[in-house]
Amino acid sequence: MQTTLKGLFAALLFSLSLGISSLVLAQDIAPINVNTADAELLAELPGIGPSRAAAIIEEREDNGAFADADDLTRVSGIGPATVNRMRDQVAVEE
Repeated sequence: MQTTLKGLFAALLFSLSLGISSLVLAQDIAPINVNTADAELLAELPGIGPSRAAAIIEEREDNGAFADADDLTRVSGIGPATVNRMRDQVAVEE
C-alpha cells in the first residue's frame, strides 16, 4: 500500500513538472507576426498547417496586412475558434 502511494505521488509530481515546464516554454516563445512570417513559421501556430499557412500568405498579398488577430478569419478555414486558440501566439505588426 505504501509503495503504491509513493509511486502515485511520484507520478503526480512528474506530471506537474511537465505541465509547469510547458508553461515556461510557452512564455519564452515570441509571438509570430502574421504580416511578415513565412509559411514554415506560420505553420507552427495551433490549427495552422502548411496549406493554411500558404492561404494566410496569399490572403495578405491579395488583400493587405492583417489589422488584428481576428482578421485571420478572412482566410478560408480559419474561424473564431482557431483564432482564439492562437491569439496569444500571434503578433500583428507591419
